[in-house]
Amino acid sequence: MAQLLYGEDPEPSDRFPAGPLYVPVRPGLCGCAARLFRTPLGELTAVGFTSECRLTATLGPDQAWIRLAEPALRALTAPLGVTAVTVDPQFTAPAPTPVAHEIPALRIARIA
Repeated sequence: MAQLLYGEDPEPSDRFPAGPLYVPVRPGLCGCAARLFRTPLGELTAVGFTSECRLTATLGPDQAWIRLAEPALRALTAPLGVTAVTVDPQFTAPAPTPVAHEIPALRIARIA
């Protein structure tokens, strides 16, 4: 993660609220649930976008979303052990498609 430098600020990488975010959601049993993603290193992260345009450019026009403040998103995902919030991610990979592989038959040799 790149650190942002702000002049003579002694603590440039302190967290600060990102403001209202467009948070991708998926349908759940009791309404909708925030979608969680993985960073390139495999860490779970909550994701929020600063505009609807950025969300649809990254996740597509059919992605459902809700508006949440960044502290509310952190509070929502903290019980799940998610401490990271990624704002405006630009790169995504398509969901993996299942590949049908034929499992070769195992041959067991008997030793007499």
